[in-house]
Amino acid sequence: MNLPLQTDVVLNKEYSVSPTRYVWNPNLYRLQQEAPRPKPVVCTKPVPSRPSFYGSEFHGILSHTHAANVVTEEGAYIVRQSCGSHDFYTLTFRFNDKLKHYKLFYDGQHYVKDTGKRFDTVYELVADGLVTLYFDEHAAPFLEIMERFDCYEKSPYMTLNKLKLKRAISRQNSRKYDVQAASAAFVCSERDHTDRTEPPEEEIVEYDKPHAFKIHTFKGLNWCEFCGNFLWGFTAQGVKCDDCGFSAHTKCSEKVPRDCCPDLKHIRGVFGIDLTTLVRAHRTCRPFVVDKCIAEIEHRGVDAEGLYRVSGFAEEIESLKMALDRDGENADLSPEAYENINVIAGTLKLYLRLLPIPLITFETHPALIAATQHRALHEQIAGIKDALTLLPTAHFNTLKFLMEHLFRVMEQHNVNKMTAHNLSTVFAPTLMPAPDISKCGGLPGMTYEISALELMICHQQAIFS
Repeated sequence: MNLPLQTDVVLNKEYSVSPTRYVWNPNLYRLQQEAPRPKPVVCTKPVPSRPSFYGSEFHGILSHTHAANVVTEEGAYIVRQSCGSHDFYTLTFRFNDKLKHYKLFYDGQHYVKDTGKRFDTVYELVADGLVTLYFDEHAAPFLEIMERFDCYEKSPYMTLNKLKLKRAISRQNSRKYDVQAASAAFVCSERDHTDRTEPPEEEIVEYDKPHAFKIHTFKGLNWCEFCGNFLWGFTAQGVKCDDCGFSAHTKCSEKVPRDCCPDLKHIRGVFGIDLTTLVRAHRTCRPFVVDKCIAEIEHRGVDAEGLYRVSGFAEEIESLKMALDRDGENADLSPEAYENINVIAGTLKLYLRLLPIPLITFETHPALIAATQHRALHEQIAGIKDALTLLPTAHFNTLKFLMEHLFRVMEQHNVNKMTAHNLSTVFAPTLMPAPDISKCGGLPGMTYEISALELMICHQQAIFS
């Protein structure tokens, strides 16, 4: 198998320039091109004991001395079996005119212990090993400069995306929420206001979100978006953010600020996605699912008896879930599509239940429970306000919006039969699941969680002001 080691193609991005500096630094790429190339030494004799996962580079039982006579060229390599070894084979190759010997293992992929890298072929493993050894010997000056680089404002990511970021911020600041108008209209109609005015435009929050970096094997030639240097090697060259696609060396990723802007092409659907990730991707204050469902409920269903307690048809809830995952903000929630308002309410509860991090996070949960233990109401409210400062901003804004909505539902309890206690009983397992249910021997009691939610609904204005 041939790896792209000898390509003479000059990538356009390699020499893309800004007014002040080169965006991509080609030095490490050139260094990789200079590294020795793998040269398998073919065994010309029959080897009856050759494993099926090795090819002609396997020489059977061969001592160190005989291996030195076979592996004579720079980059040449063989796989052999050492005398007395049974659970591993030996990889021998020549680098810098010296023989290197490594225990070689196979479990579906080839690997050398303690490297954390796995390869489909021995050729790829040797190629990566030669590059690594060559870098250890020649790359120190370049790596030292790379280690010192910490100016994110001059990184390739910021240099190449300034215009895109400005446009995104402009779109964000100009966006308006239809749900505000729906909520305001509902409140006005209930209170019979005569001087109705349009609600003010809601400020959009730019949430602080860390990148979701994971070790990644890049195909082809790639550069670090933080320092601009080449991602050398052929497997696990660096990390990539699952949410926005930001690529970087592992060490460079530690210097990247918490400014992940998730790209919708990296996010599949809506349900089961981290809340902050979703609002960053859609550039909204809250998950649009929450906004759309609440707007529809307040438009036509706040007076429905048993709202949030009565279940909608499971197949219709699943249908709406798929529509929101597929169509996003364009999903149709109208009475023509879903006549039963309990389907909309059930879908909202499902969205909140499937959040990987609950709306009221596990870190906030015990602080809220502790707040309910105070005897005086003003102490309980103060304790809850303090506890909610532990929430991520996106979680806080969503919880605030939800509590305001549930307060308006509670105001209609004479019609819909949903008091603050009833609503809290319904939402407690969804919004405040126990941090570790597995240790509770079943579902734990939710008395304190219900009390905390009931306080937040009844006193939402004082708590969230």
